Amino acid sequence: MQVESANHRWKFFRAGDFNQVSLTAGADLLDLDQLDQKLWVALACPTTGLYFDERTLRLIDADGDRRVRAPELIAAVKWAGSLLKDPDELIRAPEALPLDAIDDSTQAGADIRAAARQILALLGKQDATAISAEDTADIARLLSLTAFNGDGIVVEDSADDEAVKAFIRDVIACAGAETDRSGKPGVSQDSI
Repeated sequence: MQVESANHRWKFFRAGDFNQVSLTAGADLLDLDQLDQKLWVALACPTTGLYFDERTLRLIDADGDRRVRAPELIAAVKWAGSLLKDPDELIRAPEALPLDAIDDSTQAGADIRAAARQILALLGKQDATAISAEDTADIARLLSLTAFNGDGIVVEDSADDEAVKAFIRDVIACAGAETDRSGKPGVSQDSI
């Protein structure tokens, strides 16, 4: 069975007693906003208890209501698709995404590619040509490998000067330590 919307031809398959849309190409995903939602199998799902990465579902759940709804899914797919040279990468779901698949002709794509390269460099994989979900999974570990991680807490390891390191130790001794995203003790503007 096929159904056409304004710009897309949808293919369906029969499962049980009803028809389901067949998503076999990146274009199918990018055009989900054109598929009449009466034809969707589900219009929402919880962010927990599914055979799907809960962290990813929480990122897609833009309003934080612990449910991914159709508009949030559509927005996430369009965002991800806009960062790829070939939207079929969304369907292929390789073990690792080739860096060359990231469309760096836009600022967002260039930023994502640069972030991927930085993560790989932090992991000692400077020559890697692809990045995996596993490479990005342990944020605390990645942040512990950076001198400054944007949380406003400065740790001793981030200072090059011995006098600055001593100052950080003195502030910690007087005011107590604050925990950096990396898990290390540090100081903030308030503690100083």
